Amino acid sequence: MTPNQRLIVAVLLSVVFFVGYTAIFPPAEPNVANEKTTKETLAHSTNVQNGQKTVEEVTGHAIADEEKVSHASSSNIVTVKNDKFIIKIDTLGRIASKELLEEKFRNTDDLHAQVIPTKGTKPLYIRFADDTINNAALITPYSANVSEVTLGDKPVSITLTQKLPTLTVTKILTFYVDGHYDAKITTSKAVRHFVYLGDRPHVSKKLMAVAGALIYTGDDVAHIIEDGDAEGRQLFSDVQLASTFDQYTAIIMYGFKKDTNIIVERGKDDNPVVYFESMQDESLHGYIGPKEHKVLKSIDPVLTNAIEYGWFTFAAKPLFALLSWLHSVLGNWGWAIIALTAIIRAVLYPLTYKGMVSMQKMKLLAPQLKELKAKYGKDPQKLNAMTMEMYKKNGANPLGGCLPMLLQIPVFFTLYRTLLNAVELQGAPWILWINDLSRMDPYYVLPIFMGASMFFQQRITPNNFTDPMQEKVFKYLPIIFTFFFVTFPSGLVLYWFTNNLFSIAQQFVVNQQFDNAKDAKTALEKKSEK
Repeated sequence: MTPNQRLIVAVLLSVVFFVGYTAIFPPAEPNVANEKTTKETLAHSTNVQNGQKTVEEVTGHAIADEEKVSHASSSNIVTVKNDKFIIKIDTLGRIASKELLEEKFRNTDDLHAQVIPTKGTKPLYIRFADDTINNAALITPYSANVSEVTLGDKPVSITLTQKLPTLTVTKILTFYVDGHYDAKITTSKAVRHFVYLGDRPHVSKKLMAVAGALIYTGDDVAHIIEDGDAEGRQLFSDVQLASTFDQYTAIIMYGFKKDTNIIVERGKDDNPVVYFESMQDESLHGYIGPKEHKVLKSIDPVLTNAIEYGWFTFAAKPLFALLSWLHSVLGNWGWAIIALTAIIRAVLYPLTYKGMVSMQKMKLLAPQLKELKAKYGKDPQKLNAMTMEMYKKNGANPLGGCLPMLLQIPVFFTLYRTLLNAVELQGAPWILWINDLSRMDPYYVLPIFMGASMFFQQRITPNNFTDPMQEKVFKYLPIIFTFFFVTFPSGLVLYWFTNNLFSIAQQFVVNQQFDNAKDAKTALEKKSEK
Protein backbone atom coordinates (compact mmCIF):
# COMPACT_ATOMS: atom_id res chain seq x y z
CA MET A 1 0.00 0.00 0.00
CA THR A 2 1.11 3.55 -0.64
CA PRO A 3 1.54 5.92 2.34
CA ASN A 4 -1.66 7.67 1.26
CA GLN A 5 -3.63 4.43 1.28
CA ARG A 6 -2.20 3.31 4.62
CA LEU A 7 -3.16 6.60 6.25
CA ILE A 8 -6.69 6.52 4.84
CA VAL A 9 -7.12 2.93 6.05
CA ALA A 10 -5.82 3.89 9.51
CA VAL A 11 -8.18 6.86 9.78
CA LEU A 12 -11.20 4.91 8.62
CA LEU A 13 -10.47 1.96 10.89
CA SER A 14 -10.05 4.37 13.82
CA VAL A 15 -13.43 5.92 13.11
CA VAL A 16 -14.98 2.46 12.70
CA PHE A 17 -13.61 1.42 16.08
CA PHE A 18 -14.60 4.75 17.65
CA VAL A 19 -18.26 4.50 16.67
CA GLY A 20 -18.53 0.73 16.44
CA TYR A 21 -17.31 -0.36 19.82
CA THR A 22 -19.95 1.69 21.60
CA ALA A 23 -22.69 0.54 19.22
CA ILE A 24 -21.87 -3.14 19.72
CA PHE A 25 -20.79 -3.01 23.38
CA PRO A 26 -22.67 -0.14 25.01
CA PRO A 27 -21.71 0.59 28.63
CA ALA A 28 -23.94 -1.00 31.24
CA GLU A 29 -26.46 1.58 32.33
CA PRO A 30 -27.30 1.68 36.05
CA ASN A 31 -30.94 1.66 37.05
CA VAL A 32 -32.44 5.08 36.49
CA ALA A 33 -33.82 7.00 39.43
CA ASN A 34 -37.33 7.20 38.08
CA GLU A 35 -38.95 3.85 38.94
CA LYS A 36 -42.59 2.97 38.63
CA THR A 37 -44.73 3.44 41.71
CA THR A 38 -45.02 -0.27 42.36
CA LYS A 39 -41.23 -0.67 42.37
CA GLU A 40 -40.80 2.31 44.69
CA THR A 41 -43.42 0.91 47.05
CA LEU A 42 -41.72 -2.48 47.07
CA ALA A 43 -38.29 -0.94 47.74
CA HIS A 44 -39.71 1.21 50.53
CA SER A 45 -41.41 -1.79 52.11
CA THR A 46 -38.14 -3.71 52.01
CA ASN A 47 -36.37 -0.85 53.78
CA VAL A 48 -39.04 -0.73 56.45
CA GLN A 49 -38.77 -4.48 56.98
CA ASN A 50 -35.02 -4.24 57.34
CA GLY A 51 -35.59 -1.36 59.70
CA GLN A 52 -32.14 0.15 59.42
CA LYS A 53 -29.39 1.15 57.00
CA THR A 54 -25.72 1.75 57.55
CA VAL A 55 -24.05 5.12 57.10
CA GLU A 56 -22.05 3.59 54.25
CA GLU A 57 -25.29 2.78 52.39
CA VAL A 58 -26.44 6.38 52.84
CA THR A 59 -23.20 8.09 51.89
CA GLY A 60 -22.47 5.64 49.09
CA HIS A 61 -18.73 5.39 49.74
CA ALA A 62 -16.44 3.55 52.12
CA ILE A 63 -15.99 5.14 55.56
CA ALA A 64 -14.36 4.13 58.82
CA ASP A 65 -15.84 1.10 60.62
CA GLU A 66 -16.67 3.12 63.72
CA GLU A 67 -18.95 5.36 61.64
CA LYS A 68 -21.08 2.44 60.41
CA VAL A 69 -24.06 2.99 62.72
CA SER A 70 -27.75 2.57 61.94
CA HIS A 71 -30.63 4.90 61.32
CA ALA A 72 -34.29 4.61 60.45
CA SER A 73 -35.45 4.60 56.83
CA SER A 74 -35.99 8.13 55.50
CA SER A 75 -39.18 9.47 53.93
CA ASN A 76 -40.16 12.68 52.17
CA ILE A 77 -41.39 15.67 54.19
CA VAL A 78 -41.55 18.52 51.65
CA THR A 79 -42.68 18.69 48.01
CA VAL A 80 -41.85 21.67 45.79
CA LYS A 81 -43.57 21.65 42.41
CA ASN A 82 -44.43 23.68 39.35
CA ASP A 83 -45.24 22.85 35.74
CA LYS A 84 -41.62 21.95 34.91
CA PHE A 85 -40.39 19.87 37.84
CA ILE A 86 -41.15 18.26 41.20
CA ILE A 87 -38.60 18.39 44.02
CA LYS A 88 -38.85 16.30 47.19
CA ILE A 89 -36.93 16.74 50.46
CA ASP A 90 -36.62 13.85 52.92
CA THR A 91 -36.26 13.46 56.71
CA LEU A 92 -32.46 13.51 56.41
CA GLY A 93 -32.66 17.08 55.10
CA ARG A 94 -31.56 16.01 51.63
CA ILE A 95 -32.96 16.96 48.24
CA ALA A 96 -34.11 13.40 47.63
CA SER A 97 -35.45 13.68 44.09
CA LYS A 98 -36.12 16.02 41.20
CA GLU A 99 -38.44 14.89 38.43
CA LEU A 100 -38.40 16.82 35.14
CA LEU A 101 -41.94 17.13 33.79
CA GLU A 102 -41.22 18.57 30.33
CA GLU A 103 -41.87 15.97 27.64
CA LYS A 104 -38.49 16.46 26.00
CA PHE A 105 -36.67 15.40 29.17
CA ARG A 106 -37.24 11.67 29.30
CA ASN A 107 -34.86 8.89 30.32
CA THR A 108 -33.90 5.78 28.37
CA ASP A 109 -37.12 4.06 29.52
CA ASP A 110 -39.18 6.96 28.07
CA LEU A 111 -40.26 8.07 31.55
CA HIS A 112 -39.98 11.53 33.05
CA ALA A 113 -36.32 11.96 33.95
CA GLN A 114 -35.31 11.78 37.60
CA VAL A 115 -32.09 13.76 37.92
CA ILE A 116 -31.15 12.50 41.40
CA PRO A 117 -30.52 8.72 41.58
CA THR A 118 -32.24 6.67 44.26
CA LYS A 119 -28.99 5.16 45.53
CA GLY A 120 -25.85 6.89 46.76
CA THR A 121 -25.35 10.35 48.19
CA LYS A 122 -27.91 13.11 47.69
CA PRO A 123 -27.57 16.91 47.65
CA LEU A 124 -27.24 18.66 51.04
CA TYR A 125 -26.77 15.48 53.08
CA ILE A 126 -24.69 16.32 56.19
CA ARG A 127 -22.27 13.97 57.93
CA PHE A 128 -20.61 15.02 61.20
CA ALA A 129 -17.01 14.31 62.16
CA ASP A 130 -18.05 13.71 65.78
CA ASP A 131 -19.39 10.14 66.09
CA THR A 132 -21.87 10.98 68.84
CA ILE A 133 -23.43 13.83 66.91
CA ASN A 134 -23.40 11.82 63.69
CA ASN A 135 -25.13 8.85 65.29
CA ALA A 136 -27.86 11.13 66.66
CA ALA A 137 -28.27 12.87 63.28
CA LEU A 138 -28.90 9.54 61.56
CA ILE A 139 -31.93 8.76 63.70
CA THR A 140 -33.31 12.27 64.25
CA PRO A 141 -35.56 13.46 61.41
CA TYR A 142 -35.71 17.02 60.16
CA SER A 143 -38.92 19.02 60.49
CA ALA A 144 -40.13 21.58 57.94
CA ASN A 145 -42.22 24.74 58.18
CA VAL A 146 -44.29 23.60 55.18
CA SER A 147 -45.11 20.25 53.62
CA GLU A 148 -45.96 21.31 50.06
CA VAL A 149 -45.44 24.46 48.02
CA THR A 150 -46.21 25.46 44.45
CA LEU A 151 -43.42 27.46 42.86
CA GLY A 152 -44.50 30.41 40.75
CA ASP A 153 -42.66 33.40 39.36
CA LYS A 154 -41.45 34.37 42.83
CA PRO A 155 -38.92 32.25 44.76
CA VAL A 156 -40.12 30.18 47.72
CA SER A 157 -38.16 29.63 50.95
CA ILE A 158 -38.38 26.50 53.12
CA THR A 159 -36.89 26.10 56.59
CA LEU A 160 -35.67 22.67 57.71
CA THR A 161 -34.72 22.07 61.33
CA GLN A 162 -33.00 19.14 63.02
CA LYS A 163 -32.86 19.26 66.84
CA LEU A 164 -30.10 17.03 68.18
CA PRO A 165 -29.29 16.57 71.91
CA THR A 166 -26.32 18.95 71.75
CA LEU A 167 -26.86 20.76 68.49
CA THR A 168 -29.52 22.30 66.24
CA VAL A 169 -29.09 22.28 62.47
CA THR A 170 -31.04 24.73 60.30
CA LYS A 171 -31.28 24.75 56.52
CA ILE A 172 -33.03 27.59 54.73
CA LEU A 173 -33.57 26.61 51.10
CA THR A 174 -34.88 29.10 48.53
CA PHE A 175 -36.05 27.61 45.22
CA TYR A 176 -36.38 29.49 41.91
CA VAL A 177 -38.43 28.70 38.85
CA ASP A 178 -35.34 28.36 36.63
CA GLY A 179 -34.20 25.32 38.63
CA HIS A 180 -31.54 26.78 40.90
CA TYR A 181 -31.70 27.27 44.66
CA ASP A 182 -29.97 29.10 47.51
CA ALA A 183 -28.94 27.22 50.63
CA LYS A 184 -28.04 28.69 54.01
CA ILE A 185 -26.85 26.04 56.47
CA THR A 186 -26.25 26.97 60.11
CA THR A 187 -25.46 25.05 63.28
CA SER A 188 -26.11 26.32 66.80
CA LYS A 189 -22.42 25.92 67.58
CA ALA A 190 -19.23 25.36 65.63
CA VAL A 191 -18.84 21.69 64.80
CA ARG A 192 -16.96 20.04 61.98
CA HIS A 193 -19.25 18.54 59.35
CA PHE A 194 -19.37 17.64 55.66
CA VAL A 195 -22.04 18.61 53.12
CA TYR A 196 -22.49 16.34 50.10
CA LEU A 197 -23.05 17.38 46.49
CA GLY A 198 -24.82 14.15 45.50
CA ASP A 199 -24.04 11.26 43.16
CA ARG A 200 -24.25 11.93 39.44
CA PRO A 201 -27.50 11.56 37.47
CA HIS A 202 -28.22 8.39 35.49
CA VAL A 203 -30.70 9.86 33.03
CA SER A 204 -29.10 9.20 29.65
CA LYS A 205 -26.85 6.54 28.18
CA LYS A 206 -23.25 7.62 27.87
CA LEU A 207 -22.66 6.90 24.14
CA MET A 208 -19.01 7.97 24.36
CA ALA A 209 -19.97 10.91 26.59
CA VAL A 210 -18.04 11.52 29.80
CA ALA A 211 -19.79 11.05 33.17
CA GLY A 212 -18.50 11.65 36.69
CA ALA A 213 -17.49 14.74 38.65
CA LEU A 214 -16.19 18.15 37.57
CA ILE A 215 -14.46 20.71 39.79
CA TYR A 216 -13.96 24.11 38.18
CA THR A 217 -11.38 26.23 40.00
CA GLY A 218 -10.52 29.93 40.02
CA ASP A 219 -7.61 29.42 37.62
CA ASP A 220 -10.14 28.46 34.89
CA VAL A 221 -9.23 24.78 34.99
CA ALA A 222 -11.90 22.06 34.84
CA HIS A 223 -10.76 19.05 36.87
CA ILE A 224 -12.69 16.01 35.66
CA ILE A 225 -12.81 12.73 37.56
CA GLU A 226 -14.62 10.17 35.43
CA ASP A 227 -16.57 7.24 36.80
CA GLY A 228 -14.21 4.39 37.62
CA ASP A 229 -11.17 6.69 37.78
CA ALA A 230 -11.42 8.10 41.32
CA GLU A 231 -8.17 7.46 43.19
CA GLY A 232 -8.15 8.10 46.93
CA ARG A 233 -8.92 11.59 48.20
CA GLN A 234 -8.37 14.83 46.29
CA LEU A 235 -8.63 18.30 47.83
CA PHE A 236 -9.55 21.46 45.90
CA SER A 237 -9.71 25.10 47.01
CA ASP A 238 -10.84 28.33 45.31
CA VAL A 239 -13.62 26.33 43.64
CA GLN A 240 -16.03 28.18 41.36
CA LEU A 241 -18.38 25.24 40.94
CA ALA A 242 -18.59 21.53 41.72
CA SER A 243 -20.68 19.21 39.58
CA THR A 244 -21.61 15.58 39.16
CA PHE A 245 -22.98 14.92 35.68
CA ASP A 246 -23.98 12.56 32.92
CA GLN A 247 -24.48 13.29 29.23
CA TYR A 248 -27.27 15.85 29.51
CA THR A 249 -27.93 16.59 33.21
CA ALA A 250 -25.98 17.73 36.24
CA ILE A 251 -26.12 18.35 39.99
CA ILE A 252 -24.19 21.56 40.68
CA MET A 253 -23.13 23.60 43.69
CA TYR A 254 -21.45 27.00 43.35
CA GLY A 255 -20.85 30.24 45.19
CA PHE A 256 -18.46 28.72 47.73
CA LYS A 257 -16.24 30.78 49.98
CA LYS A 258 -12.75 30.99 48.56
CA ASP A 259 -11.25 29.00 51.46
CA THR A 260 -13.86 26.21 51.28
CA ASN A 261 -12.22 22.83 50.76
CA ILE A 262 -13.98 20.67 48.16
CA ILE A 263 -13.15 16.98 48.58
CA VAL A 264 -13.44 14.27 45.94
CA GLU A 265 -13.23 10.78 47.37
CA ARG A 266 -13.28 7.32 45.86
CA GLY A 267 -16.70 5.70 46.26
CA LYS A 268 -18.36 2.55 45.05
CA ASP A 269 -16.89 1.11 41.83
CA ASP A 270 -14.17 3.80 42.04
CA ASN A 271 -16.71 6.50 41.20
CA PRO A 272 -16.15 10.01 42.59
CA VAL A 273 -18.03 11.24 45.68
CA VAL A 274 -17.98 15.03 46.19
CA TYR A 275 -18.50 16.96 49.43
CA PHE A 276 -17.14 20.03 51.23
CA GLU A 277 -16.06 20.73 54.78
CA SER A 278 -17.66 23.36 57.03
CA MET A 279 -17.63 24.41 60.69
CA GLN A 280 -20.74 26.46 61.36
CA ASP A 281 -22.37 28.79 58.84
CA GLU A 282 -22.37 28.17 55.10
CA SER A 283 -24.17 29.94 52.25
CA LEU A 284 -24.07 28.58 48.71
CA HIS A 285 -26.12 28.07 45.57
CA GLY A 286 -27.11 24.97 43.67
CA TYR A 287 -28.67 23.78 40.42
CA ILE A 288 -30.16 20.40 39.55
CA GLY A 289 -31.31 19.72 36.01
CA PRO A 290 -30.44 19.75 32.29
CA LYS A 291 -27.21 21.39 31.14
CA GLU A 292 -28.98 23.90 28.88
CA HIS A 293 -26.47 26.60 27.99
CA LYS A 294 -29.01 29.42 27.83
CA VAL A 295 -30.52 28.55 31.23
CA LEU A 296 -27.18 28.11 32.96
CA LYS A 297 -25.86 31.38 31.57
CA SER A 298 -28.97 33.27 32.73
CA ILE A 299 -28.53 31.95 36.28
CA ASP A 300 -24.78 32.60 36.47
CA PRO A 301 -22.29 32.59 33.55
CA VAL A 302 -19.87 30.46 35.60
CA LEU A 303 -22.34 27.57 35.35
CA THR A 304 -21.68 27.19 31.62
CA ASN A 305 -18.35 25.65 32.61
CA ALA A 306 -20.32 22.63 33.83
CA ILE A 307 -20.96 21.70 30.18
CA GLU A 308 -18.14 19.31 29.42
CA TYR A 309 -16.87 18.45 25.93
CA GLY A 310 -13.74 16.47 26.83
CA TRP A 311 -10.39 17.29 25.22
CA PHE A 312 -12.09 19.51 22.65
CA THR A 313 -13.79 21.86 25.12
CA PHE A 314 -11.66 24.85 24.04
CA ALA A 315 -12.94 24.49 20.47
CA ALA A 316 -16.38 23.02 21.19
CA LYS A 317 -17.56 26.02 23.23
CA PRO A 318 -17.21 28.56 20.40
CA LEU A 319 -18.59 25.98 17.97
CA PHE A 320 -21.70 25.56 20.11
CA ALA A 321 -21.99 29.35 20.40
CA LEU A 322 -22.06 29.52 16.59
CA LEU A 323 -24.60 26.68 16.45
CA SER A 324 -26.82 28.50 18.98
CA TRP A 325 -26.61 31.71 16.95
CA LEU A 326 -27.61 29.83 13.79
CA HIS A 327 -30.54 28.35 15.70
CA SER A 328 -31.65 31.82 16.80
CA VAL A 329 -31.60 32.91 13.13
CA LEU A 330 -33.13 29.79 11.55
CA GLY A 331 -35.39 28.73 14.43
CA ASN A 332 -34.67 25.02 13.99
CA TRP A 333 -31.77 22.94 15.35
CA GLY A 334 -31.76 20.62 12.31
CA TRP A 335 -31.29 23.48 9.84
CA ALA A 336 -28.75 25.00 12.24
CA ILE A 337 -26.69 21.78 12.06
CA ILE A 338 -26.84 21.86 8.26
CA ALA A 339 -25.80 25.53 8.19
CA LEU A 340 -22.95 24.88 10.62
CA THR A 341 -21.72 22.01 8.47
CA ALA A 342 -21.79 24.30 5.42
CA ILE A 343 -19.76 26.96 7.24
CA ILE A 344 -17.16 24.41 8.38
CA ARG A 345 -16.88 23.00 4.85
CA ALA A 346 -16.41 26.52 3.48
CA VAL A 347 -13.61 27.23 5.95
CA LEU A 348 -11.91 23.92 5.15
CA TYR A 349 -12.50 24.20 1.39
CA PRO A 350 -8.91 25.16 0.48
CA LEU A 351 -7.55 22.16 2.42
CA THR A 352 -10.02 19.64 1.07
CA TYR A 353 -9.62 21.01 -2.46
CA LYS A 354 -5.86 20.62 -2.26
CA GLY A 355 -6.27 17.04 -1.02
CA MET A 356 -8.68 16.13 -3.81
CA VAL A 357 -6.38 17.63 -6.46
CA SER A 358 -3.46 15.66 -5.07
CA MET A 359 -5.46 12.43 -5.19
CA GLN A 360 -6.35 13.13 -8.83
CA LYS A 361 -2.68 13.62 -9.68
CA MET A 362 -1.74 10.41 -7.89
CA LYS A 363 -4.40 8.58 -9.88
CA LEU A 364 -2.95 9.87 -13.17
CA LEU A 365 0.53 8.78 -12.10
CA ALA A 366 -0.57 5.30 -10.98
CA PRO A 367 0.25 3.53 -14.32
CA GLN A 368 3.72 5.14 -14.45
CA LEU A 369 4.39 4.23 -10.81
CA LYS A 370 3.42 0.66 -11.61
CA GLU A 371 5.91 0.60 -14.47
CA LEU A 372 8.66 1.95 -12.21
CA LYS A 373 7.93 -0.74 -9.64
CA ALA A 374 8.15 -3.45 -12.32
CA LYS A 375 11.40 -2.01 -13.65
CA TYR A 376 13.23 -1.19 -10.39
CA GLY A 377 11.42 -3.47 -7.93
CA LYS A 378 14.66 -5.28 -7.03
CA ASP A 379 16.50 -2.03 -6.28
CA PRO A 380 14.54 -0.18 -3.52
CA GLN A 381 16.91 2.81 -3.46
CA LYS A 382 16.69 3.32 -7.20
CA LEU A 383 12.90 2.84 -7.12
CA ASN A 384 12.54 5.43 -4.37
CA ALA A 385 14.76 7.94 -6.20
CA MET A 386 12.89 7.52 -9.50
CA THR A 387 9.51 7.74 -7.74
CA MET A 388 10.44 11.01 -6.00
CA GLU A 389 11.72 12.41 -9.26
CA MET A 390 8.41 11.60 -10.93
CA TYR A 391 6.49 13.25 -8.09
CA LYS A 392 8.62 16.38 -8.40
CA LYS A 393 8.33 16.51 -12.17
CA ASN A 394 4.53 16.27 -12.10
CA GLY A 395 3.97 18.46 -9.01
CA ALA A 396 2.43 15.57 -7.06
CA ASN A 397 2.69 14.96 -3.34
CA PRO A 398 1.95 11.45 -1.99
CA LEU A 399 0.92 13.00 1.34
CA GLY A 400 -1.08 15.80 -0.25
CA GLY A 401 -4.32 13.86 0.01
CA CYS A 402 -3.93 12.77 3.61
CA LEU A 403 -2.51 15.85 5.35
CA PRO A 404 -5.71 17.87 4.77
CA MET A 405 -7.64 14.84 6.02
CA LEU A 406 -5.57 14.75 9.20
CA LEU A 407 -6.28 18.42 9.84
CA GLN A 408 -10.02 17.77 9.46
CA ILE A 409 -10.09 14.99 12.07
CA PRO A 410 -9.95 17.34 15.13
CA VAL A 411 -12.74 19.42 13.57
CA PHE A 412 -14.88 16.31 13.12
CA PHE A 413 -14.40 15.11 16.71
CA THR A 414 -15.00 18.62 18.06
CA LEU A 415 -18.32 18.87 16.25
CA TYR A 416 -19.12 15.28 17.26
CA ARG A 417 -18.62 16.12 20.96
CA THR A 418 -20.55 19.39 20.58
CA LEU A 419 -23.62 17.66 19.19
CA LEU A 420 -23.26 14.71 21.56
CA ASN A 421 -23.45 16.90 24.67
CA ALA A 422 -26.04 19.40 23.45
CA VAL A 423 -29.12 18.80 25.61
CA GLU A 424 -30.83 21.42 23.45
CA LEU A 425 -31.30 18.70 20.82
CA GLN A 426 -33.58 16.74 23.17
CA GLY A 427 -37.10 16.93 21.83
CA ALA A 428 -35.94 19.25 19.03
CA PRO A 429 -37.67 18.41 15.71
CA TRP A 430 -36.20 18.86 12.24
CA ILE A 431 -38.64 17.94 9.45
CA LEU A 432 -41.22 15.25 8.71
CA TRP A 433 -40.62 12.16 10.87
CA ILE A 434 -37.53 13.52 12.68
CA ASN A 435 -39.16 14.92 15.81
CA ASP A 436 -36.23 14.48 18.24
CA LEU A 437 -32.66 15.10 17.06
CA SER A 438 -31.24 13.50 20.22
CA ARG A 439 -32.77 10.12 19.34
CA MET A 440 -32.24 7.63 16.53
CA ASP A 441 -34.23 7.83 13.33
CA PRO A 442 -37.19 5.49 14.02
CA TYR A 443 -37.48 4.57 10.33
CA TYR A 444 -33.69 4.34 9.61
CA VAL A 445 -34.04 6.72 6.66
CA LEU A 446 -31.21 9.11 7.62
CA PRO A 447 -28.66 6.30 8.25
CA ILE A 448 -29.55 4.71 4.89
CA PHE A 449 -29.19 8.05 3.10
CA MET A 450 -25.89 8.56 4.89
CA GLY A 451 -24.63 5.14 3.76
CA ALA A 452 -25.82 5.74 0.19
CA SER A 453 -24.08 9.12 0.05
CA MET A 454 -20.88 7.54 1.36
CA PHE A 455 -21.10 4.84 -1.33
CA PHE A 456 -21.62 7.41 -4.08
CA GLN A 457 -18.75 9.51 -2.72
CA GLN A 458 -16.47 6.47 -3.03
CA ARG A 459 -17.55 5.94 -6.63
CA ILE A 460 -16.51 9.44 -7.73
CA THR A 461 -13.38 9.71 -5.57
CA PRO A 462 -10.18 8.73 -7.40
CA ASN A 463 -8.12 5.90 -5.96
CA ASN A 464 -5.10 3.91 -7.00
CA PHE A 465 -5.69 0.58 -5.30
CA THR A 466 -3.44 -2.21 -6.52
CA ASP A 467 -4.77 -4.87 -4.14
CA PRO A 468 -8.28 -6.22 -4.93
CA MET A 469 -8.81 -7.05 -1.24
CA GLN A 470 -8.23 -3.41 -0.24
CA GLU A 471 -10.77 -2.32 -2.81
CA LYS A 472 -13.37 -4.78 -1.48
CA VAL A 473 -12.86 -3.58 2.11
CA PHE A 474 -13.47 0.01 1.04
CA LYS A 475 -16.59 -0.96 -0.87
CA TYR A 476 -18.09 -2.49 2.29
CA LEU A 477 -17.32 0.51 4.52
CA PRO A 478 -20.58 2.33 3.69
CA ILE A 479 -22.55 -0.73 4.81
CA ILE A 480 -20.52 -0.95 8.03
CA PHE A 481 -20.99 2.75 8.76
CA THR A 482 -24.72 2.51 8.06
CA PHE A 483 -25.00 -0.33 10.56
CA PHE A 484 -23.13 1.66 13.22
CA PHE A 485 -25.08 4.85 12.65
CA VAL A 486 -28.52 3.21 12.89
CA THR A 487 -28.67 3.78 16.67
CA PHE A 488 -26.92 7.16 16.66
CA PRO A 489 -28.83 10.39 17.48
CA SER A 490 -30.45 11.87 14.38
CA GLY A 491 -28.53 15.13 14.85
CA LEU A 492 -25.19 13.35 14.48
CA VAL A 493 -26.35 11.34 11.46
CA LEU A 494 -27.72 14.53 9.88
CA TYR A 495 -24.31 16.18 10.26
CA TRP A 496 -22.47 13.24 8.68
CA PHE A 497 -24.98 12.96 5.81
CA THR A 498 -24.77 16.70 5.11
CA ASN A 499 -20.98 16.59 5.24
CA ASN A 500 -21.01 13.75 2.69
CA LEU A 501 -23.22 15.79 0.34
CA PHE A 502 -20.81 18.73 0.46
CA SER A 503 -17.89 16.35 -0.16
CA ILE A 504 -19.67 14.87 -3.18
CA ALA A 505 -20.33 18.34 -4.62
CA GLN A 506 -16.72 19.42 -4.11
CA GLN A 507 -15.36 16.16 -5.55
CA PHE A 508 -17.61 16.55 -8.59
CA VAL A 509 -16.20 20.05 -9.21
CA VAL A 510 -12.60 18.82 -8.93
CA ASN A 511 -13.28 15.83 -11.19
CA GLN A 512 -14.89 18.09 -13.78
CA GLN A 513 -11.91 20.44 -13.71
CA PHE A 514 -9.53 17.53 -14.41
CA ASP A 515 -11.77 16.18 -17.15
CA ASN A 516 -11.87 19.61 -18.80
CA ALA A 517 -8.10 19.93 -18.53
CA LYS A 518 -7.67 16.44 -19.99
CA ASP A 519 -10.03 17.23 -22.89
CA ALA A 520 -8.20 20.47 -23.57
CA LYS A 521 -4.86 18.66 -23.58
CA THR A 522 -6.19 15.99 -25.98
CA ALA A 523 -7.61 18.63 -28.29
CA LEU A 524 -4.28 20.48 -28.28
CA GLU A 525 -2.38 17.28 -29.13
CA LYS A 526 -4.70 16.52 -32.03
CA LYS A 527 -4.34 20.05 -33.33
CA SER A 528 -0.54 19.85 -33.21
CA GLU A 529 -0.59 16.53 -35.11
CA LYS A 530 -2.46 18.20 -37.96
